[in-house]
Amino acid sequence: MTRNLKRILLTILIISSPLELLADDLFHPPHQLWQPEKDDVYLQEVSHKIKSEKPIESVALFNDKIYTVIDSKIHTLLNNDFIPMDISPQNVSRLQVMGNKLWALTDKGLFRLDKSWKSMINEPVVDMCMHNGMVHAATRNDIYQLEKNEFVDIEPKNGYLSSDITVVMEDGSQVLSQPVHLGPIHRIQSYSGTLYILRPGKLVLFDGRIVNDTAFDWGMLPSRNTNDMKAMGSRLFISTDRGLAVLRGASMTTLQGTDGLPSESTTCLAQGFDQDLWIGTTTGAVRMLKDDWHYFGPQLWLPGNNVHDIAVGKNKVVIATDKGLGIISYEPYTLAKKADYYEKLIDNYGHRRMGFVHLLYWGGDNKGWVREISDNDGGHTAPYLAAMCYKYAVTGDETAREKAVDAFKAMVWLDQITPKKGFIARAIWSPTGDKDNMATEGSGGLPAKWYPAEDGKWYWKGDTSSDEVDAHIYSVSLFHDLVAKGEEKELAAQHLTNIATHILENGWILKDMDGQPTRWGRWDPDYLLRPYGYVARGLNGMQAQTYMKTAFAVSGDKKYQKGFDQLMKWGYQNYTVRQKITYPPEDIAPWDDNLANRCYYTLFRYVDDPNLLSIYLRSLERTYELKRLEHIPWYNLTYGAITGNDCEVDESVKHLREWVLDCHTYRYTNSHRDDLQPEEGYVPLAGGTRAISPREASVKGGSRNALEYDAGGGNRIKEPTGFLRDYWMGRYHGFISAPTVTDKNLTTAPEFKEKNQGAEPYSGPARPEIKLVK
Repeated sequence: MTRNLKRILLTILIISSPLELLADDLFHPPHQLWQPEKDDVYLQEVSHKIKSEKPIESVALFNDKIYTVIDSKIHTLLNNDFIPMDISPQNVSRLQVMGNKLWALTDKGLFRLDKSWKSMINEPVVDMCMHNGMVHAATRNDIYQLEKNEFVDIEPKNGYLSSDITVVMEDGSQVLSQPVHLGPIHRIQSYSGTLYILRPGKLVLFDGRIVNDTAFDWGMLPSRNTNDMKAMGSRLFISTDRGLAVLRGASMTTLQGTDGLPSESTTCLAQGFDQDLWIGTTTGAVRMLKDDWHYFGPQLWLPGNNVHDIAVGKNKVVIATDKGLGIISYEPYTLAKKADYYEKLIDNYGHRRMGFVHLLYWGGDNKGWVREISDNDGGHTAPYLAAMCYKYAVTGDETAREKAVDAFKAMVWLDQITPKKGFIARAIWSPTGDKDNMATEGSGGLPAKWYPAEDGKWYWKGDTSSDEVDAHIYSVSLFHDLVAKGEEKELAAQHLTNIATHILENGWILKDMDGQPTRWGRWDPDYLLRPYGYVARGLNGMQAQTYMKTAFAVSGDKKYQKGFDQLMKWGYQNYTVRQKITYPPEDIAPWDDNLANRCYYTLFRYVDDPNLLSIYLRSLERTYELKRLEHIPWYNLTYGAITGNDCEVDESVKHLREWVLDCHTYRYTNSHRDDLQPEEGYVPLAGGTRAISPREASVKGGSRNALEYDAGGGNRIKEPTGFLRDYWMGRYHGFISAPTVTDKNLTTAPEFKEKNQGAEPYSGPARPEIKLVK
């Protein structure tokens, strides 16, 4: 059936007014109900962590230098080392930058750094602020104003007045039994032309004469455990252990987890560089923007949990914790630059080996970084192959084509190395070239199945699963459709039909070398239509349909259509709509969503029958509504490419911008957070409550789950192939426009200064020549 007829059938199934059609050749939806997003310049967070043996008690950024307080002593940061200042104040509690000067607050007084440290006040100072253009400093009971290089007490000549009307006489004078005090002062801020004073658990204000104990008319502080105070524009913020108090005019409200605050146990505050507020907490740092919250957790962004102080400079934030400094720099990027950075990282760190893409793990000083020969080398390579296919289709870049061909041949090798045509290996291991040990464990904790290759140079891993088959069918069919030329196209078709033939001729199972089904390679009715395989019925049934339709599309051989017809007779299509399991929780496997999406993306390219398309569309709609709340581009863009419907392109671009650059798998923890309520407009129908941002999790590969709140660790470096696939997929389908900036520094990442930062280059036997088998 022609693509035009298929488009007509889809038009019948999806009713709406036709708009501009997509430009790609894979799908032809009847409309486009989404708008492309521009790849504009944005600020990308870059993390740098410096550990310390003792807590960093305070921090300041001054004249491009970082000053810290450790053990009540001032240190400067030099080449990632904390260097004590030789001549500086002692017993320092805080550092502050005020009036373009650096100040040290100590138990003996206030000191200012000019060429050297100068004593300015001879009693303990607790806080400072700018008020009416002048520097003010507060002791526990008094406030001083800097006049002509000296601090002057602002207390009126006749003392402070009270706001208590019962002590006010008819002529306006006051009769006070006890003097009115400002203290005990903990923090001061200038807000709305007035000095506000934070006492422990209480807010008062001073208008120059009267100390007003009633600083607001409505609301209350969420807790008496108050910590810090910061005025910004129309609002005055107060940090407490039960959320952030916000004074606006005379009304006090509270920002808590339900409002988006990730952690309610707040410790300190700092004004950001872009009308944002930085909030320290006992479990990380938070950036509050006008319409968003960014959480920077321990290990991933910070060396410690508890945040003591935050200093903000131009596009730089320094966060003091109990275990060191977290430095977050903001650098101008486009998504194109980020994609280029990740590609260079993959090459620089040695993730690629003979066309495969691998995770790295630390093997110790003797081995260094080691490429993991995994249970799923084809599955881990598939997103990279897809990314290079899209990139070549979009740009015509021959380097991208070379990388795609290299990865494609690695995938084909997984078939050609085994004695059984179409029975693909999980992985290939060289006893002389690979530092990774031959894995002893296989699927589901069963013993691994390794077999020697005929040439004696390699071992290959059996017990292949449906995961691997999905990866091959998805990525190699994409290579076939977008990249392959000449014999490559025949080789891709042969590879796809070899796999389909093996499954078809072996009774819808993958037969291992012992003639028995592999642990997870079954699509036969004896398995799927009986209780033992019931839970896999929907997904595996859709997989089998995908394999047959793909093989028929690339070969025209009717035996695959007959195989597909047999699946229809068994009723596999009837279980496709509800292929995604939502209950019981123990049966939900998030990685199955990735497998299903590979099938959707492939199946819709090759199916023409309107009745089947109706079933598949209902399945896709149901699954997408379950996945939509995760904001993962892989699912959003697949749905949009197939249907043309609105697919939250803006959320996809936001998601890609929030990927972290550091690909080490730091441990991250989010389950403790106070903001995990469902987002407005999203209903968690299959576990979890709301998605966490890529900023709040370690880098993941092609298969991702935004509802995994705690994970990471293990001293590994993950390959960022999921970003590359999703970005170039977005570019290919027109969801993301090419950058319009002409500055190459904004579209191309610089070369890594240090070469080979990960695993050493592979030095074993070369991959054999991969060619068409006649």
